[in-house]
Amino acid sequence: MSPCQQQRCAGLSGTVNEYSSHVVCGRASTMQRNLWQIILRISDRILAKIRLRQDFGDLLSEAAGCKTTTRGASTRTNRLFDWFQRHWFQRGPGNMNYLPDDNSKYKDVDYWDERYKTEECYDWLGSFSKFRHLLENHVKKDESILILGCGNSSLSSDMYRAGYLSITNIDYSTVCIDTMRARYSDCPGMTWHQMDVRRLCFPDASFDVILEKATLDAIMVEEKTPWEVSPQTTCFIHQALTEISRCLKPGGRFVSVTFAQPFFRKRLYARTEYNWSITHHSYGDGFEYFVYIMTKGEELSPEDAALERKLLEDNKSPPTRIATTHNEDKEDFLYNIDL
Repeated sequence: MSPCQQQRCAGLSGTVNEYSSHVVCGRASTMQRNLWQIILRISDRILAKIRLRQDFGDLLSEAAGCKTTTRGASTRTNRLFDWFQRHWFQRGPGNMNYLPDDNSKYKDVDYWDERYKTEECYDWLGSFSKFRHLLENHVKKDESILILGCGNSSLSSDMYRAGYLSITNIDYSTVCIDTMRARYSDCPGMTWHQMDVRRLCFPDASFDVILEKATLDAIMVEEKTPWEVSPQTTCFIHQALTEISRCLKPGGRFVSVTFAQPFFRKRLYARTEYNWSITHHSYGDGFEYFVYIMTKGEELSPEDAALERKLLEDNKSPPTRIATTHNEDKEDFLYNIDL
């Protein structure tokens, strides 16, 4: 790989991470959002083949410069779509039929009930194999595990086959739970329950490990910017994290797998009242995802404790808007991100 190619690949990875925080948080048009979700879903397999491909970088550069109100936007977007069709969609339609027309539907149980009636399996942020090496460093095979928002992912069964035999799964979709319970009825030690993450029906200190993968991301889909989380979502996340901490045994770990960078996600996790420390790792080939490990009974690091103090001080001050380089009143935020 030449220095020029290395620089382009590194820039592409950084750009994708920045795009993700904006697109998933609702700052894109429906066309941009749906297109980018498709890109994210297939990225981990595509990038292995095309990370040196000059045309991919060129096409993303064009997509970054396209404004949805111009005639050229349609041509550039179609070129990007056609390119992905040649390299991926020829294998099958994937999950395109399940893309909602509005991101807010990711919080709607009716949307998930309908989706789970026909969708067989889908793994957000990649399969278990992508981060197994990280999980094995923090989770023992004989520990009790609770998976939040299990969905129709293969995560539970993959972990079960890897030797994790005490797994409890919850999801707020009854359709999902009924389907998954029947599908894995031959797995002793694997249980399924319909439940809300804000009201976990388990005694205190029930689990060694509680794991979520993209569940909290789905809760935040209506946020306009990662810089300012709405009071409603902040309350929802706080209720969930309080329940998670309550249900963890002393020394237990909360494992959170997400697309969210530490700068944004630690702002939610760094609270003394949760009684845990925070570490994080990343995985992915070019498209980076993050694994946060919160260990109950350990203190926040000095850095995270300072972050908590700063956030508390900011909350006491009159609300001010954080200046960014992006204009939220326009849909061409992609144009402002330089590759």
